[in-house]
Amino acid sequence: MTQTRADLRDFLLAWFEQHLPGNSILWYDILVLLWIASFALALHFILRALAKQFLKGHFLTLESDQPEKSETAKLVLCLVRRISFAFQGAIVVIQANLWLVKEAVFLHIVKVLTDQWIILFSLLSLFTLLDIFQAISDKRSSRVPFPLRGFLQTIKLIASVLTGILAVSLLMDKSPLILLSGLGALSAVLLLVFKDPILGLVAGIQLSANNMLAVGDWLEMPKYGADGDVVDIALTTVKVRNWDKTITTIPTYALISDSFKNWRGMSESGGRRIKRSIHLEMSSVSFLDNQQLAELKKAHLLSDYIANKVSLIEKENIDRKVDMSVLQNGRRLTNVGTFRQYLVSFLKNHPQIHQGMTLIVRQLEPTCDGLPMQVYAFTNTTSWNAYEDIQSDIFDHIIAVLPAFSLRVHESPTGNDIRLLAKNNADK
Repeated sequence: MTQTRADLRDFLLAWFEQHLPGNSILWYDILVLLWIASFALALHFILRALAKQFLKGHFLTLESDQPEKSETAKLVLCLVRRISFAFQGAIVVIQANLWLVKEAVFLHIVKVLTDQWIILFSLLSLFTLLDIFQAISDKRSSRVPFPLRGFLQTIKLIASVLTGILAVSLLMDKSPLILLSGLGALSAVLLLVFKDPILGLVAGIQLSANNMLAVGDWLEMPKYGADGDVVDIALTTVKVRNWDKTITTIPTYALISDSFKNWRGMSESGGRRIKRSIHLEMSSVSFLDNQQLAELKKAHLLSDYIANKVSLIEKENIDRKVDMSVLQNGRRLTNVGTFRQYLVSFLKNHPQIHQGMTLIVRQLEPTCDGLPMQVYAFTNTTSWNAYEDIQSDIFDHIIAVLPAFSLRVHESPTGNDIRLLAKNNADK
């Protein structure tokens, strides 16, 4: 304390002793505290006004038309406020040292409180700064392979633990190293308490290093009832918005220990698979006669195939001197084989089928539900709505064209079929 401040203190003490009852030192300390509080409050409003003026041209003008940048502006303003609060704590300590004697009890109380104040708002400032990084990352890209949120939460957790140790050490007036050295005995307890965050951190690192999952990916994990887009990858959990708009929360470490399906490869390939069968009634399968061949030959997609195939078969039968009067002898075209070839030509000429990917039309093993004819192809779009439209249009055409090949779709008897049968038998 300089001589001027000492003279002012002596003057105030003498005045308090003369005009106010009680302890003059107590009144002096109260006056100093009121001065410090007033100075800190005035400084707060000044810093707040300066921060708003500075940020107005950079962030706050974007509130109306760009809400995501408005959120960033609010975080930046919050950061400035919290830094100003920490700065005010330092100013309070300086003011207390200037106006209070070192032996004063109030000085010790003010130092203890302001130390905790500075530590608290420094930690909150760090939290806000990390939130700004997260907001900027979310704004720049919807698909981030690096689980930034999980790592930021890890930093917050570590900072909170270290800040707590520092705060306790200041209250106890002990070195933080002493407290850190005593944590070895509590390591087992800490590992138990922070098991999920530790597992989540390790899982996040593995997911990022192997590029296994990112925000925006389509994740399918039946064990947890998850089937939808990944909306958030945090330290301990992964949030999936399912197609029914529900939210499924999955532990991050479960993505390492359990299997899941990521549809990102499909989205990036540019094609979406069609794998669907139509079941044909096996009693409708037959050889094609000349009249049927003549009718099918009129189809543009079959004219060349039938002409070449018929010529090849006739030549082979003649060379082998096959008696074609017997149905079992020689080679003949079937309606189901010609239909399969028609579907191949139809898909190869379809403008919305990806021609650079697998395209197969095949027979599967016959079952009690008929003869499955499977279409295996890829659309040239990955959009769900467009994909369903293309697939439906293809099978609409397939069902409609079946009578041209004298084929029928297999249908199980319905209640109406049984009623008609019973009615016909009754009429007889």
